[in-house]
Amino acid sequence: MRGGASGTWAGERRITDILYDAMYEGITICDLKLGVEIVCRRVEEAVKEGAQIVVLSDRNISRYRLAVPSLLAVSAVFKWLSDRGLSNRVSLVVETGEARDTHHMACLIGYGASAVYPYLMYELIYELCQKGEIKTTYEQALFNYKKALEDGLLKIMSKMGISTLNSYQGARIFDTVCLNRDFVEEYFPGTPATLESDGIFEVQESLLIRHDAGFETEKPELDYGGDMKFRKGGQWHAWSPFVVRALHKFLETGDYNDYREFSRIANEEHPAFIRHLLDYRRSDEPVPLEEVEPVESILRRFVTGGMSLGALSPEAHEVLAEACNRLGMKSNSGEGGEDPARYWTIKNSAIKQVASGRFGVTPTYLASATDIEIKIAQGAKPGEGGRPPGKKVNEYIAKLRHARLASPSYHPHPTTTYTPSALAQLINDLKEANPTAKVCVKLVAETGVGTVAAGVAKAYADIIQISG
Repeated sequence: MRGGASGTWAGERRITDILYDAMYEGITICDLKLGVEIVCRRVEEAVKEGAQIVVLSDRNISRYRLAVPSLLAVSAVFKWLSDRGLSNRVSLVVETGEARDTHHMACLIGYGASAVYPYLMYELIYELCQKGEIKTTYEQALFNYKKALEDGLLKIMSKMGISTLNSYQGARIFDTVCLNRDFVEEYFPGTPATLESDGIFEVQESLLIRHDAGFETEKPELDYGGDMKFRKGGQWHAWSPFVVRALHKFLETGDYNDYREFSRIANEEHPAFIRHLLDYRRSDEPVPLEEVEPVESILRRFVTGGMSLGALSPEAHEVLAEACNRLGMKSNSGEGGEDPARYWTIKNSAIKQVASGRFGVTPTYLASATDIEIKIAQGAKPGEGGRPPGKKVNEYIAKLRHARLASPSYHPHPTTTYTPSALAQLINDLKEANPTAKVCVKLVAETGVGTVAAGVAKAYADIIQISG
């Protein structure tokens, strides 16, 4: 059953619009803050009247009725009900055209939704099947889409060591990017806000732009955007084609002026990283040369990132190791194992990474190390380590990993399953295997990492690496 602004009864379920009026008595108001409060009050009223399931819906959107962003709506409602002791009396279902992929679903569930109904995606899949652009039946396409979402959610939860949806729901295990602290504290409590930028008014402005784009044209079309892949006029990408071309030109010519042009394009043309927002403070006087460390001393503190043999070709992996050894640096083997023929030679990786016995970890592998690095978490790609694409895997890679000739099958990443006691035991075992090597534990830089690092120190790790 469908309802108006305040919803319609359907047994113990009520459908509540997460919409608010853009105009009142001919006056444009567009007050998102007021709109969120109206939605919260509607849901509170429904719960007090006995509704046990409330469906938050943006289906009835129109030219003069705006939809509160679904994530903002569900998080604000969940907080509103929690503050009034009502959250345990109701389940929130989100019926939205916004949610499309696994990240959207994870956010909605993580901030209080019990279920998500992405109606627009279902309609899109139906249309693509009707046009023949999806070469299967609608029922099969819908099944494939749902299975992809479920598998994706399981994968996301497993990275946190969570195995049930009940534990993930409402857990708010997220970080914000460029949202003001006051906005986050009001609508997304408990979520870290480290880099601030936008608040309720900026969110409202973005909402109005998207809303107007859908009603100010006879044939609305979604902008491609270029989020996932470079598109001219779309989102900026740090490695856009013209940046790569500038780099290739410098590598071909070796001309310093070509390097300066590449540097200018990469660093000055468009800010893409936090470092681009920083500036350097010049000293009034240059540092005396005798106070500057020699290059040999500086290089000893340099290490390469952990890149496994398989992600890199054997030739590239060996060249990096040899170059580091010649310069006095340390190369990191990654978690893909290493050819025993390289041990104790100029091509030996000084840092051996440990994630699981599946990935080429042997007593000799450990004995050939100067440092042994335990991965508690990934820096670049959380939970994805050790799984190269199938087309990259050959007999040589499988041999080094002591695995079958296939990319390792899906399961929760082994580096996410350590307990403090298991970590302490592992560190002890590694020191028994190689008493001269330092044991390093790799953590990821995020809010609260200091608490984890303290526990790692108590487990007798020699080095704690905080990875970006």
